[in-house]
Amino acid sequence: MVRTLVVRGLLLGLLAGLIAGAFAFVVGEPHVDSAIALEEAAAAREPAPADDHHGDEAEVSRPVQRAGLFLATGLYGLAVGGIFGLVIAGLRGRVGPRSDPALALAAAGTAYLAITLLPFLKYPANPPAVGDPHTINSRTLLYVVMILAGLAAVAIAVASGRRVTGGPWARWSVTVATFLVPVVAAWVLLPRVDEVPEGFPATLLWEFRMASLGTQLVFWAAFGVLFAWAGERATRRTAAAVPVTTPS
Repeated sequence: MVRTLVVRGLLLGLLAGLIAGAFAFVVGEPHVDSAIALEEAAAAREPAPADDHHGDEAEVSRPVQRAGLFLATGLYGLAVGGIFGLVIAGLRGRVGPRSDPALALAAAGTAYLAITLLPFLKYPANPPAVGDPHTINSRTLLYVVMILAGLAAVAIAVASGRRVTGGPWARWSVTVATFLVPVVAAWVLLPRVDEVPEGFPATLLWEFRMASLGTQLVFWAAFGVLFAWAGERATRRTAAAVPVTTPS
């Protein structure tokens, strides 16, 4: 069963990644083009250093970058889908809803919250021309730490909620409280990053960030629905294959 879930996750993750790539191509790429145009205009106004040889380097063209967008989202979907299949195999019958479709939807929603939404609220995505190239490693590390904090918060909240013996209100209260503690701690302790250059259009920045967040939302929504649909079909096939016995 684990192999089936992993293969299902790989295939459906790839499909969801391509769907998210199409959304990013239609909604996000125009904002990338606008940001690149601003970056090129700013670079043209500044004199190049005498030892600057970047102009001799071949840059990746925008058509190639657009094609690479689908490759990136497809590979992302493959990787996430395989991991998701393993996680679902570990959760089935232990944590969460008992039905496979409901478990898939709940897990996809939780993953979007922990992996995408929480890190985005602390460190939102930035378009080209925003951010110091010298701090990219530190900014990436901070983003990864925020993802780990979100995943840890989910794990702690689920484990704590399962140990509560009271009613639903008690379980939900403990779950929410234990989820917020590591999230708030990470939010307060991790440094703030603000490298938006003065004069950068606020509308373009906002639209790019919403497109980036929307791409992830489309991916997790599509993947969760597809995984739930595949689980429902598998359940129906299993039920249909079970012979019905009648008393003699």
